[in-house]
Order: sequence, then C-alpha cells, then structure tokens
Amino acid sequence: MPINKKLAVIAGFAGVVALSIAASLPQQQQGPPPGYQNLKVLPKKLTHQQLGKVMDMWATSLGVHCNFCHARNEQTNKMDFPSDAKPEKTTARHMFRMMNKINKKFFAAQKDSLGMMMMSGINCYTCHRGSAHPEVKIPERQRGPGGPPPGTPPPPPAPPGQ
Repeated sequence: MPINKKLAVIAGFAGVVALSIAASLPQQQQGPPPGYQNLKVLPKKLTHQQLGKVMDMWATSLGVHCNFCHARNEQTNKMDFPSDAKPEKTTARHMFRMMNKINKKFFAAQKDSLGMMMMSGINCYTCHRGSAHPEVKIPERQRGPGGPPPGTPPPPPAPPGQ
C-alpha cells in the first residue's frame, strides 16, 4: 500500500507541533509547590523579588548585611537562610511583630493583599537609623520649660536618702 507523501509530511509536521506545545506547557510538580522555608512572620506567598525588597529594607535600616541575621553553612560555604542558628534572626522576628502591633494599634495600619502590614507609622529605620544596635539615650532632666535662666547658679544637691 503506497503512502501519500503529502499526508506523511503533514502528519510529521503535526507531530512536531504537538511535541513543541507539550514541551512548552508547565510540568506537573511532585509534592508541595516550591517556597521559602521557615518563614514565621512574613507571608509564605511572597515572591523572590518581594522578599528581596523586605530583606533589603531591613538590612539598610540596620546598616547590616545578610550575615547579621543569617548563618553560613560551612559545608557548602553558602548562606543557610532557613537556619535559626543566629539569635539576631529571632530578635528581628520579635521586632517585626512589635512594629506591626504598634502600627496597627496607634496608626490603624491594615494588611495588604499579601498579608504584609502596609507602610504607615513606624518602620525599622524609625529607631535604628542605620545602626544595628540603636543608641539608648536618657534625656537630662531640666527644670521647667527650657531649664533655668542663663546665669542662674545650679540648685543645691539633694540631701542623702531623698
């Protein structure tokens, strides 16, 4: 039985097109979809770009780099981002929760579609100002508005026990 050459070419071309389409379709994944591991205060549906923006904002606000909160895996010589080996990471989570509570309570901040607190009120930079450990400064006590008038002698010291 002779094969029609036109029919064979068309069938071959259709097969190539079908294989090309099948190869371009997304493959079904086995198991859960890929995502970030060990996110405890940030939404798990953040994209790589969104997570990068958050981490950049935190690093800039504290004047630090990734290794301030994240440990390095000595075997692979790469950052082990899911690891909780450094206490600074736990502190960052506490501070993030505190900031969100303050913004919600005092500035009526709402969450966006990702579950992130929308920018309002305070953020990391409010206190840190580019320093990993913000300065704790207690103001000097002044008498009255602005303190004593210029040229006034200092008050006598308080008696012991008072």
